[in-house]
Amino acid sequence: VCSMAAEEGEKKMITLKSSDGEEFQIEEAVAMESQTIRHMIEDDCADNGIPLPNVDSKILSKVIEYCKKHVQASPKPADSGAAADASSFTSTAAAAPAEDLKSFDAEFVKVDQATLFDLILAANYLNIKGLLDLTCQTVADMIKGKTPEEIRKTFNIKNDFTPEEEAEIRRENPWAFE
Repeated sequence: VCSMAAEEGEKKMITLKSSDGEEFQIEEAVAMESQTIRHMIEDDCADNGIPLPNVDSKILSKVIEYCKKHVQASPKPADSGAAADASSFTSTAAAAPAEDLKSFDAEFVKVDQATLFDLILAANYLNIKGLLDLTCQTVADMIKGKTPEEIRKTFNIKNDFTPEEEAEIRRENPWAFE
């Protein structure tokens, strides 16, 4: 998505303020990856900076890194005219950035669990669908194929069922324990 300022050759900058007071100057196109921030920009609420009380500087810098990479990798409308469709990678030239983005995403989510969960919360708060999908899929992959005991161990969850309650649940839902 190009703003009028970007089309005129100058890049409009937006200031984001993290919950711990750090300020980040980023291009408007990068900020617009967030639907939450996009609405604030469209409503002219971004002139004095956008406070993000739910996102600290460590996580915000990761979110910005993700958004920058995805803006750089997205096809520009001028590149291939009306045929600029991000989902149709017919040429090898177009497939290369998609592979690059895929490997970036795979590396991006190789973080500790606390950071991953904070990224999920930030992606949800900022309404960045791609980042939310990526981080949630990463957690889903961590769960896939594991027993309830393994899942509890992975996520440090205390089993609050009595042995009798657990036996009853296993009896009522045998499909979940196959």
